[in-house]
Formats: sequence, structure tokens, C-alpha cells
Amino acid sequence: MEEHIEAVQRMQDYIDKNLNSNITIADLARVSMYSPWYSYRLFVKLLNMTPSVYIRRLRLSKSALRLRDENVKIIDISADAGFDSVDGYQRAFYREFGCNPYEYSICPVPIYLFRSYGIKYSQPGKETSMKEVKNVFIQTIVKPARKVIIKRGKEAKDYWAYCEEVGCDVWGLLTSIKSISGEPVCLWLPHKYILPKTSEYVQGVEVPVTYNSEIPDGFDIIELPECKYLMFQGEPFEEADFGEAIEQVCNAIKKYDPKTLGYCWDEDNPRIQLEPIGNRGYIELLPIVDIN
Repeated sequence: MEEHIEAVQRMQDYIDKNLNSNITIADLARVSMYSPWYSYRLFVKLLNMTPSVYIRRLRLSKSALRLRDENVKIIDISADAGFDSVDGYQRAFYREFGCNPYEYSICPVPIYLFRSYGIKYSQPGKETSMKEVKNVFIQTIVKPARKVIIKRGKEAKDYWAYCEEVGCDVWGLLTSIKSISGEPVCLWLPHKYILPKTSEYVQGVEVPVTYNSEIPDGFDIIELPECKYLMFQGEPFEEADFGEAIEQVCNAIKKYDPKTLGYCWDEDNPRIQLEPIGNRGYIELLPIVDIN
């Protein structure tokens, strides 16, 4: 089974690196090191979709972000996404997101973008090989006053429990909303922001305090004041070692005394977790206040 997971992961990695190219099943078979037929079968078995559907959904999601952020023509977007015609692209976009790409470019609404989670890294409790002690870098940053569109769970206190309660598709929708910080965030909410029978741990996206656009069904919006944070950032890591990378940063946080910099922990603002991305290291932000 481990060999099959590795093979599908290699196919996913190849697709991510060559998304703008013509990808064939022969290409995927070559990197998986199985026959084209067996590679196709493994992909469908472990990811519950065909390679062509997987590639199409990734390209459509990438095109949606370009429509949101760039001044581009639909005909150019459709060609870049690998479609032979604008009509074909428009139909595919509507089937995927429930809206017309031209209308979306004028008024972007929250949509569920497709996220390519690596099969190898999507399982909790995975053993890692990262043995040596890594550095954790600390810096002070200030978050401005802002609103956060959040999806609440039920009892979750961490990522895995949250995904079991809410599902992993939330991150794709949050990514479609333009954030003042450039990406969605995970938060551990202070007590005053937690509603009865809802979770401490949530996922959300930070937007300006002036935000008055659509809030997706089932989401809430909270307003946070300007706040100072200590940002803890680990060294870059191999994706397979994400669990160890998170653990090392969390251990550094537990041992750290903010009084050395003249601060104490701020219990009125949320602790923030960013998506673990290997080439930048794992990052958490803890709120602080000056010691009076």
C-alpha cells in the first residue's frame, strides 16, 4: 500500500509542476513507475477521480484566481487553462463553481476552489525522519484591525479534528476570497469569540474592516482589533516531515517566555496558524501585549 501511495504522490507532484503543459497518462505512468493502465487505476482508487478530472479542476481553480486578481480576457484564460474554446471553458467553469467566469471576474464571490492535497501528506500520525534540531525564528509583527470570515466547527481544538467535523473543502472556498494577508488562516479563538456549542479552532480569511460583500452560507464574520504578535517560523522542511516541523515550532513556543522582550501573552486575541508549506517553514503567530 505504501508503494501505491508513493506512486500516486509522484503523479500529483508531476501534475503540480507541469500544470500548464499537456499532461498525458504516459507522462504519469513514467513518474509512477507503473503501466499506464495500472497508474490510472491507482489514481482513481486513492483520489476518487480520474487524472483528467483532477487536472481540469486544478486548472479551473487557478484560472479563477487569475480572474479575481488580474485584468485578463476570458479567451486568454480559457486557452491557458487548456480549453479549445471559450464556450467549453465557460461551461466547465459554471459546472465547477456555479457561476459564469465573466460575471465572476466583475464581482468575485466566494467559491470552492479545488485544492491538491498530497495523498502522502494527508494522513495524521505519519512517522517522520527529521531528526536534527532545527532553528525557530521569532519576530514581532502587527496585525491591523480587520474582519475575519470564519467557518466554525463543533468541538475541534486542532486541524485534524476540525477536518473531521467540517471537511477539508473549506480551505478552497476561503482561498477564493481575497485576503489582506494573502492567504487563509487557522485560528484558536479566545472564549469571547466562541459561540455556544462551537469549536475553539476555526478556519477563516482576514478581510478589511470595510468588507461588506457576500458571506458564504454557514459562515460567520468577526471583527478583531489591531494586535501585536510574535511570529514563530521554523526552517524549510520536506513535505513528508510536516508533522515534525509543526512539533518543533510548538515545542519552541511552549518553552518561550515573552517577558524577555517585555511582553506577556494576550488572551483576548486569537492564536494563528498558517498552512504548513515546506519551502517557507511552519508558522504560528501568538498575540502579545506590553507588560505594564
